[in-house]
Amino acid sequence: MNRKPNIVYILADDMGYGDVSALNPNAAFETPNFDAMAQNGVVFTDAHASSAVCTPSRYSILTGRYNWRSQLKSGVIGGFSPPLIEQGRTTVADLLKEQGYQTAAFGKWHLGMDFAKTADFVELEGFAHSPGVDYSGPIQNGPNACGFDYFFGISASLDMPPYAYIENDRFTAAPDPDRVARGEGKEFFREGPCAPDFDHEEVLDVLTDRVLDTLEELQDGPFFLYFALPAPHTPIFPAPAFRGKSGTNAYGDFVLHCDDVVGRVRRKLKKLGIAENTLLIYTSDNGCSPMADFDELKAHGHNPSYLFRGMKADIYEGGHRVPLLMEWPEAMPQGERCDRLVCLSDLMATLADLLEIRLLDNQGEDSVSILPLMRKPQADEVRRDLVHQSIDGSLSLRRGCFKLALCPGSGGWSSPRPGEEAPDALCFQLFNLAEDVAEQKNLLDQYPDMVQEMKQTLMNYLIRGRSTAGAPQENQGEAIWQAIAWAEQAEQAVDGKTAP
Repeated sequence: MNRKPNIVYILADDMGYGDVSALNPNAAFETPNFDAMAQNGVVFTDAHASSAVCTPSRYSILTGRYNWRSQLKSGVIGGFSPPLIEQGRTTVADLLKEQGYQTAAFGKWHLGMDFAKTADFVELEGFAHSPGVDYSGPIQNGPNACGFDYFFGISASLDMPPYAYIENDRFTAAPDPDRVARGEGKEFFREGPCAPDFDHEEVLDVLTDRVLDTLEELQDGPFFLYFALPAPHTPIFPAPAFRGKSGTNAYGDFVLHCDDVVGRVRRKLKKLGIAENTLLIYTSDNGCSPMADFDELKAHGHNPSYLFRGMKADIYEGGHRVPLLMEWPEAMPQGERCDRLVCLSDLMATLADLLEIRLLDNQGEDSVSILPLMRKPQADEVRRDLVHQSIDGSLSLRRGCFKLALCPGSGGWSSPRPGEEAPDALCFQLFNLAEDVAEQKNLLDQYPDMVQEMKQTLMNYLIRGRSTAGAPQENQGEAIWQAIAWAEQAEQAVDGKTAP
């Protein structure tokens, strides 16, 4: 096949692996459009975001680089934060644009941008509304500076101000200081003024309508359309047509709303006659958030994390193992599953392989092509290993069926949270996922040589600035501090117990 495929990448926000009924036989509701993708394409059952939270995982998706190499070593950024993607760094959109692709991004950016400011500008701690933004001025170093010809969306999560749409480098309307709102419970969003044309409950469908219109404009292709949903993240606002449809709670209903969005995109591609040569990808930036109310969902027989331990923010599988569905009728098999280890950071190397582009040493340093698996889902492993990160900055290394977590607990929001581990907890955790996918039995003491080798591998990856073949690269920020801390912790540990 010589024609370049169109690429549509749909990224959910905080949706769990177990929310796709094709992946979870015990799901309390059916997701017909996700399942249709699975039936007509390939489902990856061991796919992971590079991080268990959203900003860093998005960085890795677009750059092909582990997020902890950036300035951001833990947590996420806010809606008024400066850009995280370094100037001059090649993104997936840059790569495709050089190959003649039209590129467009929609929805949640959450990778920072530079707003026009007045003398009164203050970037507040956390995610509060920052005074002193000049909403009439140009926005710099946002999506348009990262390879996208067109952008329409919001600066960060739907629960973070500013509550206003951005089109390319301008706000479509300034927030109204008299239109201040704050949501509570599952409808949580932080207090802040809203623009006159902005309604939290309508954002998902407004974005989807824009995507469908743009598909018509770009149909002659080739095009790359990146659609970052603001859902089912808080505020959990399913449209009226989906309320009560899941038989669980508002979160389950919002998942069905996301499923419908995928259905609308698939139908538009077919209507335009371009579905056959379009690579359609659906995934999530991390696992499900506790704001979904796991207890309430489980009372209805539904677990967003499926069989996995933990949730969004955690080093455990529930934090970063995500649904990954791919459909490309012209070039991929149908109705198959791939159980090989893959990462969302692999997008760049995969597309480079597909288009026969040789990546430079400073491009996609942690990206591995999964094109062989897309063509033959049971082909040999393409990844030797994979690094995960939790919200507090803790890292883990996955190699084969073994996973070494360099923290004594979740590193995130589930128990044991950082600082709440048992006094006699081992400083690290080693799990055999082939025998213990729920990560209940720590095997650290049983495999000391393997643990030492995996720690050394992780340190080498950090020090070399890459995990793939190529010339060593620089990390941003304090590049070596983590490796030094791990080495010191390992030396101070006594019989595997946490050092005082």
